[in-house]
Amino acid sequence: MTDAYDPERRAAALESKAWPYEEARKLLKRWPEGKPNGEPMLFETGYGPSGLPHIGTFQEVLRTTMVRRAYEEMTGRPTRLVAFSDDMDGLRKVPDNVPNKELLEANLGKPLSRVPDPFGKFDSFAAHNNAMLRDFLDRFGFDYEFVSSTDYYTSGRFDEKLRDVLRNYDKIMAVMLPTLRAERQATYSPVLPISPTSGIVLQVPVEVVDAEAGIIRFVDEGQTIEQSILGGKAKLQWKPDWGMRWAALGVDYEMYGKDLIDSGILGGKIAQILSGRKPEGLIYELFLDAKGEKISKSKGNGLSIEEWLTYGPDESLAFYIYREPKKAKSLHLGLIPRAVDDYWQFRANYPAQGWKEKHGNPVHHVHTGNVPAATLPVTFGLLLNLVGVMGEGATKEQVWGYLGNYLADANAAAHPELDRMIGYALAYHRDFIAPTLKRRAPEGVEVAALERLDADLATLGEDASAEDIQNAVYEIGKTGGFAELRDWFKALYETLLGSSQGPRMGSFIKLYGVANTRRLIAEALAAAK
Repeated sequence: MTDAYDPERRAAALESKAWPYEEARKLLKRWPEGKPNGEPMLFETGYGPSGLPHIGTFQEVLRTTMVRRAYEEMTGRPTRLVAFSDDMDGLRKVPDNVPNKELLEANLGKPLSRVPDPFGKFDSFAAHNNAMLRDFLDRFGFDYEFVSSTDYYTSGRFDEKLRDVLRNYDKIMAVMLPTLRAERQATYSPVLPISPTSGIVLQVPVEVVDAEAGIIRFVDEGQTIEQSILGGKAKLQWKPDWGMRWAALGVDYEMYGKDLIDSGILGGKIAQILSGRKPEGLIYELFLDAKGEKISKSKGNGLSIEEWLTYGPDESLAFYIYREPKKAKSLHLGLIPRAVDDYWQFRANYPAQGWKEKHGNPVHHVHTGNVPAATLPVTFGLLLNLVGVMGEGATKEQVWGYLGNYLADANAAAHPELDRMIGYALAYHRDFIAPTLKRRAPEGVEVAALERLDADLATLGEDASAEDIQNAVYEIGKTGGFAELRDWFKALYETLLGSSQGPRMGSFIKLYGVANTRRLIAEALAAAK
């Protein structure tokens, strides 16, 4: 629970139209006076550890946390966040992006928590994937309780609700059967017994023998078996499992993707049958890969958490995930530079804003209302352009040398955040920009314009301000014979930087240095001869 805020801050939160506050208002309507007996409002996220975690998985925890903090800011009431792993699910297919596929092939159908880890690091495949998810959630400092489906089933935590499933077996079947094809209806059961011989999660019809004792009857490999569903000897189909979990835990809020709308409706009906209540929640649009396809854990076509964090800071990832959750968005490495610069721009705006504006600023939610004061004196895009002209093998020390042209105190101790961004820029340029850079020779009016720029820079000298340099560049573009001003800037980017896009040239030239820029111009003019 957050600390008490001043009345102005709380009032602004209660009126804010930012989506986390809009979502939190659903909980105010659900429990106007707070939950009975002062119980915490329970937020839940679900994760199926059948494949390696990706950003699509992580975003649910991040966005749910943003709603949680918004609710706390609005009410001051206690909350909990449960990150639930469905690791009792049977392994249905072997993911594409794991080693030792034959090991997984030999254990198809078994609960994920009983499938050996193909990486050889943990007791099970589920444990490996759970650990990856938890490591990253911990890195972000999330306040959450990790819950394993296996632990809850085997410990008996779900036993009473499982008895309730058997007591209401026909009602649950009446909800589920109309949603299934005829051939599936013939074999469907909301209860999946685990075979006492093979250990496989069985998809077979079952008969309720004794609901109070939790006993069912089913056929396994030609043999009729009576077996308890309690203590981890069975699990539920995932849709009934979802509804049972909502009822058993008393979940108040859970968001999910638009592909699960129908499943959420069914889960809500089952929760109600089991004396529970469907939670509130946001239905979000899905992330897409660079080809516009849905991200899949099994295909491994999503951007991994580690990949983004190799080329951009944690905050830029959180910033990108925060924005427009109801709009489908691509998620690929090409988005990182813009996300980094947008994040820093919003962060620079934050200190001067009132609470109304702050609550609508994405960085307020990225940093849970405690936005650091530091700003970035040089944009990430400008760093990328600088590294690009420095060429292969550029180092942090060399970059700081050039930054001395732009900053009076150009060193890592004075600008630790900038030092961090330099590291990301070097990595991103090395792996993604350098292979695409190709300078072309100037042509037509571009030659005379570059000659004029060279002469102007010689007159201005190294001490010229970025604004004076920008004015000179702009004047050439207006009077140098170009059809449009953007044609001049495009020519500068393509002939000097080797890219179709680039920075504000006054800032770049000041950063790179007038003499160094004149050398670039000389090389470009030589190529035109």
